[in-house]
Amino acid sequence: MEMMTMVCVSGSILFLGFALLFGILKGKAAILISGFNTMPKEKRKLYDRERMSRDQRNEFLVWALILGVGGVLSYLFSFRYAADVAVVVWLVVFFRGVHLDEEKAFGKYRLK
Repeated sequence: MEMMTMVCVSGSILFLGFALLFGILKGKAAILISGFNTMPKEKRKLYDRERMSRDQRNEFLVWALILGVGGVLSYLFSFRYAADVAVVVWLVVFFRGVHLDEEKAFGKYRLK
C-alpha cells in the first residue's frame, strides 16, 4: 500500500473518531475546539456550544469523506494520484476554515 493511501485511510479513521466524539459529547465537546478553550469562562457562556459542536462534527465528517474517498480510489482502483489529490483538497478545505481572529472564528455562534 502506498504511503499517501495509508495517510488518507488513517486520517479518515481519525477524523471519523473525532466526529463521533463531538456527536456523543454534543455541547460539552465545544471546549475541545482550538481557541474556544482559551477564552475566559464568562465569555464562553455567550456562545452556542451545541451549534459549535455540531458544526465541528460536520467539518470532521467532510474531512473524513475527502480523505476516505482518496484512500479508497487509490487502493481499490490503483489510481495512484487519488490520495495525493485528496490530501491537497483536504489542505485547501482545512486552511479555508482557519481563522486567527476570535470574532471571525466564533462570531456566528454568539447568542443573541
